This record gives sequence, C-alpha cells and structure tokens, in this order.
Amino acid sequence: MNTERRLERADDSMIERKIAQFKNACQARGVKLTHQRLVIFRELAASSDHPNAERVYESVRKQIPTISLDTVYRTLALLADMGLIVAIGAPRERVRFDATVDIHHHFICSSCGSATDVHWPEFQRLTLPAESQSAGKVESVRVEFRGVCASCMQNKQRQAEPKQPGEAD
Repeated sequence: MNTERRLERADDSMIERKIAQFKNACQARGVKLTHQRLVIFRELAASSDHPNAERVYESVRKQIPTISLDTVYRTLALLADMGLIVAIGAPRERVRFDATVDIHHHFICSSCGSATDVHWPEFQRLTLPAESQSAGKVESVRVEFRGVCASCMQNKQRQAEPKQPGEAD
C-alpha cells in the first residue's frame, strides 16, 4: 500500500459530531475519557480512508510522541467494543478501522489495499435469502467489494504506455 498517499480527511462538522458521540458514549459507559483515547478517536474520525492500527499510531505519535502501539491497539479494541468504530477487512489481512458506523459497505483495492465507502441504500431493502435465516439471527450485513481502484488502474495504464523516443524513465 502506498503510505505516501495523502490522507483523505472528513469535514470538521462531521468530526465534531463523532467526537461528541464518543464523549457521550464514554460517559454513559463509565469509560475514562483520556487524552490518548481522544486523540486516537479524533484521528480516526478525521480520516475517511479507513487506516489500519499502524497508520493511526504513526499519526497520533506526531501529537503524543510517547504513545505506544499497544495503547493504540487496546484503544481501537475498546472503541470497537463500544460500537464507535467497526473493523473492516479479512481476518488474515491488516484490520482497518472506520469511525462511520452507519450502514454502508466498502470497496477494497486488491492492489494498494485502500478502502472506500460505498453507500447502497437499495441493498438494505433486499430480502435476505432463506439460507441466512436458517443459519441464525442476522444482526447486520456489510458487503466488501474487491477489485482495483481507479488510482491503481490509472497507474497501471501509465506504466503500460510505451515511452516516446527521448523520453526519460
């Protein structure tokens, strides 16, 4: 995955709304609202590119140089347990995190690993197949689309274009 890629950021009003939800959830559950937890959640809420724990750690370390990767992992697990974030991705891959917990799906690039939100309201109106109902009670449905993102397709196309005579590599 290209880590040099600029982080996509959410708008300020959405970030502040998520921060308020985070603070309310901590208070309601009796969870101590620490500076580290707030900075970690703010970083995740501000990012719209679904960072993994290591990316969150690298970003947060710029503000809190003494923070440990373990603290980031434990905080992300706590946030997931509280329902404030969801983990996305296959278990054998690096787990990524998303502070947008409303119903939506994801497109995962098989080349660079980027994750993009996909909103598909019509999908939510579909009737589940009988097989899913016989397996147990379905509590939520999240779809992951896998493919090559537009950016990677453009990069591959550029690489495939023949070089013009005299053009530098």
